[in-house]
Amino acid sequence: MLIQRLRERNEWKFFGVLPKADCALAILWWAILILRGALPAAFAFAMGALVGAVESGENLTGPLSVAGAIFVVLQVLTPIHQAVSSNLGDRTAAWLYDRLTEACVRPPGLGHLENPKLTGDLTVARDFDLGMTGPPLSISMDFIAGGLVEMIAGLASAIVLATYAWWAPILLAGAWLGTHWLLRESAVWRDRNTEEVRGAQRDSDYAYKLAVDPPAAKELRLFGLASWTIDRFVKCRTRLHALQYEATRLREKPVLWSLLIVSGANIVFFWTLANGVAAGNVTLAQAVVFAQCAVGTSLVAFGGLSWALDGSSAPVAAVLRLESAMAPAGALTCGNRSASGLPAREIRFRDLTFAYPEGEAVLERFNLVIPAGTSLAIVGQNGAGKTTFAKLLCRFYDPQSGAIEIDGVDLRAFDLASWRARLSAVFQDFTRFELPLRENVAPAGAPDKAVRAALESAGAASLADFDTILARGLCGLDPGVG
Repeated sequence: MLIQRLRERNEWKFFGVLPKADCALAILWWAILILRGALPAAFAFAMGALVGAVESGENLTGPLSVAGAIFVVLQVLTPIHQAVSSNLGDRTAAWLYDRLTEACVRPPGLGHLENPKLTGDLTVARDFDLGMTGPPLSISMDFIAGGLVEMIAGLASAIVLATYAWWAPILLAGAWLGTHWLLRESAVWRDRNTEEVRGAQRDSDYAYKLAVDPPAAKELRLFGLASWTIDRFVKCRTRLHALQYEATRLREKPVLWSLLIVSGANIVFFWTLANGVAAGNVTLAQAVVFAQCAVGTSLVAFGGLSWALDGSSAPVAAVLRLESAMAPAGALTCGNRSASGLPAREIRFRDLTFAYPEGEAVLERFNLVIPAGTSLAIVGQNGAGKTTFAKLLCRFYDPQSGAIEIDGVDLRAFDLASWRARLSAVFQDFTRFELPLRENVAPAGAPDKAVRAALESAGAASLADFDTILARGLCGLDPGVG
């Protein structure tokens, strides 16, 4: 049960992704991290040996060399670890984006992209490395490494204290570790990923895009909505900041209890250590080691599960959830019949009912016959189902009941690629691909003859020197042509 609960934590999933992104780099990252965490305790022993050599009048060359070597290695490992952390963060971000891209594009339908249950995870996963909800992974990895180094160093120091008294590591490490629980509500990025904060983030992002993206620029100016847009953005952003600060502010009582517990534990330890030195039971060299390790134990309060780890592990968990959730949400029922030459007689919507996830029926018991070779205009108010009609015909969704029949055959019986090869559509929210003319006409590639024929059939062959465009791949024409 405990192992299962650990596996479900976002932090476990985050560390599990690192070797998948780059196994060799992850091993190197962990090796340097453990070494950096163990060296402070080793340095405390080296300083104790040096003090002991001074007390006994022994040669200081050996103890000084050991202490100096450990100190130099500590200084050298830090920038090396920073470079490794940055590279590993970039590799992990790229791995996550690969997984997210595949999860979004692979399903044949659109249900996974328009499902409100997946919107929160999709927002977190899509924007995690843009610096909007936390530092990019290339930066966060160094913070995470620093936190874990402190945690390991603190635990190593606590282990050394066991050679002084069995209760010493329990007292000090327990007091400092207790601050994690007492101040758990002050974790920054964990609390910023609540549903309420995510909703405020989406509202704020939308208001920002209205102001800075080109699509809304004409309406904002024509209808005098500039001030309205600015006010909306300020209100949304203010609400987001208010929720974030409310979620992350320190609580007075937990802080007070943390100070009392930590102060009491350290007073007890150093009082007994001082008594031991005064009574002659503890040498000066031992006192130096134990005092350094007592101070080093405090690092467990600040390392480990830091804000950077909380913020970095949340999008990893979101991507992993989306991988498993998007495939069924965007799945379609498909057969293997060829749609070549169809429809020859008609397209029939027979008693069709369709509703989007979490929504009411847009089309209910809908019936329509479109004879082959005819033209049809469908008009209606916004939300009447015109776009839904086109989406169903393009096989972006399956209806909940009823069917679309092509010459009497259920559309779901056809091979999906074969049917979509029979369709052409220009949607209201169409995309202009900023690519050369050739790639706009035939993104998957085609012979020159086929590209030329497509341009001629669209009436676009005379708009530019086609031979020059084919030879040079220039963007001389409107990318939307063809």
